[in-house]
Amino acid sequence: MRPKQVYYIKMSIIVLMMLTCFFSCRKRTKVSVTDAVVDRAGIPVLSADTVATLISDSGVVRYRINTVKWEIFDRAQPPYWEFPEGIYLEKFSPDLSVDASLEADYAHYNETDQLWHLRGNVKALNLEGERFETEELYWNQKTERVYSDSLIKITREKSIITGIGFESNQEMTRYTIRQPQGVFPIDEE
Repeated sequence: MRPKQVYYIKMSIIVLMMLTCFFSCRKRTKVSVTDAVVDRAGIPVLSADTVATLISDSGVVRYRINTVKWEIFDRAQPPYWEFPEGIYLEKFSPDLSVDASLEADYAHYNETDQLWHLRGNVKALNLEGERFETEELYWNQKTERVYSDSLIKITREKSIITGIGFESNQEMTRYTIRQPQGVFPIDEE
């Protein structure tokens, strides 16, 4: 045999061995097919961890939000934001001083109604230094009202007022307490 023929035979044997190895070692796996996501309303379009952000309206900073987890469900009806691990929120006045602050273990914001629902260890502080504590609070940004039907405790400089339910302006400076209780100091002058 000629050297050229020997070379072609060797190459043919090598290619045949490689093909044999390739097909014998190939593992046959069953491909699984997953259904397409049909209900996108239940899937957040954004899920963020450890967030600190400022929210502005017409170029003016209005709010600061700090949260461990923030999810936005923009395809839900109505669209909403959820803060399953709590929230700390500050509202700014036009001169950027803090008008009010809120914190809670859980928060839900309905974008269409502009309604906040806060639950669990809800604490708020107003400009006058009054501290509000309750287990559930609603803040309607459209009507600029804050309200609750739960037990409310308001700690003021010289008194503590409790009651079942209250309604207030969003700065929490003018409020009405339903079923009030507490010790009220009276100035005898």
